[in-house]
Amino acid sequence: MSITRRTFIRNASMTAAIAAAVPSLLLPGSREAFGATLTPGKPIKVGILFSLTGGLAVPEEDSALVMQYAIDEINAAGGIAGSMIEPVIIDAKSDMNVYAEKMRELILRHKVISVFGCYTSASRKAVLPTVMSQNNLLFYPTCYEGAECSQNVICTGPLANQHSKDLIPYMVKNFGKRVFFVGSNYVWPKESNKNAKLWLEQAGGELLGEEYVPLGSSEFGPVLNKIRALKPDFIFSTVVGASDIAFHRQFKQEGFSADKMPIASLTTGEIETRAMGNEFGAGHFLSAPYFQALDNPTNHKFVEGFLGSKYGKNGTTHYNMEETYTSAYVFKAALEKAIAEHGMADVTPTLIRAAAAGIRLEDDISPEGAVWIDKDNFNTWLVPKIGQCQTDGSFKIVSQASEHVAPDPFSIYPDSGTCTAEGLMAPGGALRKNVI
Repeated sequence: MSITRRTFIRNASMTAAIAAAVPSLLLPGSREAFGATLTPGKPIKVGILFSLTGGLAVPEEDSALVMQYAIDEINAAGGIAGSMIEPVIIDAKSDMNVYAEKMRELILRHKVISVFGCYTSASRKAVLPTVMSQNNLLFYPTCYEGAECSQNVICTGPLANQHSKDLIPYMVKNFGKRVFFVGSNYVWPKESNKNAKLWLEQAGGELLGEEYVPLGSSEFGPVLNKIRALKPDFIFSTVVGASDIAFHRQFKQEGFSADKMPIASLTTGEIETRAMGNEFGAGHFLSAPYFQALDNPTNHKFVEGFLGSKYGKNGTTHYNMEETYTSAYVFKAALEKAIAEHGMADVTPTLIRAAAAGIRLEDDISPEGAVWIDKDNFNTWLVPKIGQCQTDGSFKIVSQASEHVAPDPFSIYPDSGTCTAEGLMAPGGALRKNVI
């Protein structure tokens, strides 16, 4: 069939219209088509992808709010290389399919240079295929299980070797050896519990049972019945979001008490306690690098500034919020370094990530104290802490590491190899990129 000039123009116009309507149809990796570019004096667009509604909104809405607060701070101080940061804020609606869809929208349609977001490992894994295929950059600001080595992610929260490794032996020493595990039913709790079982064995503890409930579930009756029958000394919880609130409430309503059988958690902080009611959180434990009660000038400024701002409507700060806040300043420092080395017009997400290697936030910027990005695995060196919830919803720090702990994403999988900036280096020398 012959193609006339008119037919060619008509078909080309149709193709362009379809591509404009559905950016994901464009060829991946084509910077000319949709990749982010920076121009001096023009806004620097970044994505903010958290759940503002649904079962994960309890911790995630505040992370979106504190990210906006950090951007306002940076912009008020002159922005980055004279350009203001422009956030594109999208509600992921606590739906893994929406996370994936909206990540594509942020990168392909809005052309953001980086994205800040996700709270669960399920959402992180939902968005990473797009982040990696488009060579963009995700700042993931919360704890996770490790066993990943991605060249498109920077993590500012703790790994398992930076929280449960301290929490499990602390609980065994102070409350007893018999423990029951409860978690939400997805990858992070299950992988975290693999780590926790190792720390429990090393501490001489005994695992009595292990139960998982669907993500978003509010029914814990059967789990609590098992706990009542087994009588553990403490509970290790990796329940998240609205389910976490329901679990703590039902725990107390069923007659259990924190002084006899405390819950040791990796997720139940000030936000969750405020949402459930202080009486339901009091006496329980959390391992995290940050607590609102940290007594240092930078944290005082952060807490007072944020709570006094238009973003502080929910009345508290939280480890996930602080890790989101520090991720904004890691981005700022890395982007400034990349611009100085390559010029603004040539900066890409890949160059921002490379510049982030070894970036250090001193204690005049980071509310939790000085932290820095590991130059190989791009997780964060930090100081683990354990807090006990008080009757007013605040946390009293009862234990703290004596020095910074290096992030080790493969701490219980040493045979997998070592995470390097270029990929996962196997013991035999083979290199694998983007292991997730």
